[in-house]
Amino acid sequence: MIVLGIDSSSVSGSCAVLEDGVVLAQGLIHNGLTHSQTLLPLLADTLRQADRSVGLIDLIAVVNGPGSFTGLRIGLATVKGIAAVRHTPCIGISSLEAAAYGVRGFKGLLCPVMDARCGQVYNALFTSDGQTITRLCPDRALPLTQLQQQLAAQSLPVLLVGDGTQLCYQSFQSLLPAIQAAEGDRQYISGAAVAQLGILYAKQACNPAALQPVYLRLPQAQRELLKKQVDSK
Repeated sequence: MIVLGIDSSSVSGSCAVLEDGVVLAQGLIHNGLTHSQTLLPLLADTLRQADRSVGLIDLIAVVNGPGSFTGLRIGLATVKGIAAVRHTPCIGISSLEAAAYGVRGFKGLLCPVMDARCGQVYNALFTSDGQTITRLCPDRALPLTQLQQQLAAQSLPVLLVGDGTQLCYQSFQSLLPAIQAAEGDRQYISGAAVAQLGILYAKQACNPAALQPVYLRLPQAQRELLKKQVDSK
């Protein structure tokens, strides 16, 4: 089975092509440009390196949230466009689970974090034995202070991962040395991890038209509109 994994949920973008579980090619980009500028070229380059065409893809795994509202929409629209012609099965993958899965070699508590602004992060917690991860809570949006309190009560070593890694690491200095931060590209979601999770959850694949983003919070424009409506009463 040939699987394509795609992520555009945060500041980085990534994709990978796997065949029978083996990574044929993968790419990651983090250059400050928008995903509307970078995702398709990255995808084309990764397919070229893998020497595979879109028509050979058996399953597309794509991150569907939580994360950047615009980034998620770009990723899902791209996948729907690719998959629609041949009705390629698709599956939505949690950004937080993909981030944790990419660093599953760490034994302890995996704490993926994505900057949700306004003093909040998107977060979930997983334990890892060095090979497999086990989810401890659903994906959620919560204040940094609340997450810090939860991590302070843990007895396991903690690894922060995701685009909110540095934000949390700087905020949680009181928890050192029990808390660590993933370094370099390891802190970002890899397309390979997305594709590998796609293989694990392949039975849940759906028609591309059924893919939907998972935001956890209302977009900022809607939040501001609701605030105006409340203030005007």
